[in-house]
Amino acid sequence: MQEPSPTRLGRLPWIILGWLCVVLGFIGVALPILPTTPFLILAAIAFGKSSPRLRAWLLAHPVFGGPIRDWEGSGAIRPRHKILACTSMALILMVSLLAGLSATILITQGLAIAGAASFILSRPNGG
Repeated sequence: MQEPSPTRLGRLPWIILGWLCVVLGFIGVALPILPTTPFLILAAIAFGKSSPRLRAWLLAHPVFGGPIRDWEGSGAIRPRHKILACTSMALILMVSLLAGLSATILITQGLAIAGAASFILSRPNGG
């Protein structure tokens, strides 16, 4: 049996990370608490270090390729995705409030959401 080449062994963790991020990104489509695009951007980075073919597949994807190219090209986020992200965060905070979580948790969550929303809204518009 032939030993794998060092370059192949060096690429394997990046390929695994890339596929893990793709799976988490696809799960995030159905679960509003899990972000999709950041995982797919990370997958594109990981595939860029390991497999040009997989990176090309991800960038050519009809749904996810555009937002990744927007981010890589100019750090942009499409307005529709900004609205979706901010609405999801607001709904999560509302659920936490209705669930009766403690004030400390709500304040911490609110500050984290405000920071994330500020970052998202400060990015240029893509698309």
